[in-house]
Amino acid sequence: MSLNTQLVRSLKAPARPAWEEPPGRTGLTAKGGLLVLCCLGVLGPLWIVIVTSLSPKPVIDRVGGLVVIPQGITFVNYTELLSGGQVSRAIMVSLGVTLFGTLFSMTVSVLAAYGLSRPGSLGHRFLLMTMMATMFFGAGLIPTYLLVQSLGLTDTYLSLILPSAVSVFNILVLRAFFMGISPELTESARIDGASDLRILLTIIMPLSRAVLAVISLFYAVGYWSAWFNASIYLTDQQMMPLQNVLIQLVQKNTEAPTGLQQAVRTGQLSALGLQMAVMVLALIPVAIASPLVQRHFKKGMLTGAVKG
Repeated sequence: MSLNTQLVRSLKAPARPAWEEPPGRTGLTAKGGLLVLCCLGVLGPLWIVIVTSLSPKPVIDRVGGLVVIPQGITFVNYTELLSGGQVSRAIMVSLGVTLFGTLFSMTVSVLAAYGLSRPGSLGHRFLLMTMMATMFFGAGLIPTYLLVQSLGLTDTYLSLILPSAVSVFNILVLRAFFMGISPELTESARIDGASDLRILLTIIMPLSRAVLAVISLFYAVGYWSAWFNASIYLTDQQMMPLQNVLIQLVQKNTEAPTGLQQAVRTGQLSALGLQMAVMVLALIPVAIASPLVQRHFKKGMLTGAVKG
């Protein structure tokens, strides 16, 4: 082998520690097989749910359950669910709670993290220790419920937002990221007469887009997937979010959402197909939002967790 050929191969080969041997064919095959099995374990159930939700009722009845191989496609389950019944209202409730809840949580978290990231702020260390203590010690379910009830928040949408509005872990990640920003930038802006609010809006937040996107995703997924607060604070079925409607369909064996039960009893719709369609509707927002934030995830979490 010529010297030029060895040099080209060494330049193309990825950097590898001297003590680590190149992977053999058996190792590469095993890793590839494991990755394929993991993908099948994740995508397989999702495929079955989607195919069953799109299958006509005669196909579901003939198969006797979940459909694996498509034998016809129909969107009747989705059109009926989105035609203005209980599921449509639950989707709007979940969207509203997610949007307003995420906006409120991010506002509080960013302001708290910025204040705690300034070493000279009043009561900085005491507030930080107090907030960290809540990560290990909580009041409990009954005192929390009595507090929400005494504030008159039961049977209101605020009960779905305020009890879980702030995550101390997210605040600590934001604080660590803010502390990693060069202090010379803020000091120069302060010399020019900028207030703390203007420094936060014009310097800190534009430089923190990555971590802000990740934390926003955390809050949004939390609000969208939440069901426990609604189950204990809400008694009006018209106010229930989508996840609680899904629980009623799957866990409590309700045959169909309100307004579609007659269609199921008469054989026009499949109860199993409706359940799978509700599951797909619950997955769509997360499936859309996650790839959009994925490019910020590594930078936002690693930088926020290491610096500071």
